[in-house]
Amino acid sequence: MTTKQIAGRLHSLCSEGKFEAAQKELFSENAISIEPEASPGFEKESRGLQAIIKKGHKFEEMTEEVHGIKISDAIVAGNAIAMKLDMDVTMKGRGRTNMTEICVYKVRDGKIVLEEFFM
Repeated sequence: MTTKQIAGRLHSLCSEGKFEAAQKELFSENAISIEPEASPGFEKESRGLQAIIKKGHKFEEMTEEVHGIKISDAIVAGNAIAMKLDMDVTMKGRGRTNMTEICVYKVRDGKIVLEEFFM
């Protein structure tokens, strides 16, 4: 897949809330995920697809309800993809909140090898 094709598929799956499906389909086994410093309860860096999936499960466990997800159109430049993610969620013990972040992805050899989030 080209970076543009990956961006389209990533946007489609994430818009439907299918984050784990996107990871399993589009990410390299050796992918790295980097969280912003402001992410309580999460390691700054997760290495490997299984660690990234595990991090997603942890987020799901912390989430009481997802009220809505909005993802901007992807911007593609060379081997990089960027999208804005807005999530309206109720977190267990913390109430309802809106999360907004910029998601940046790096593609190599037809797979996502790096994702990084900025809040």
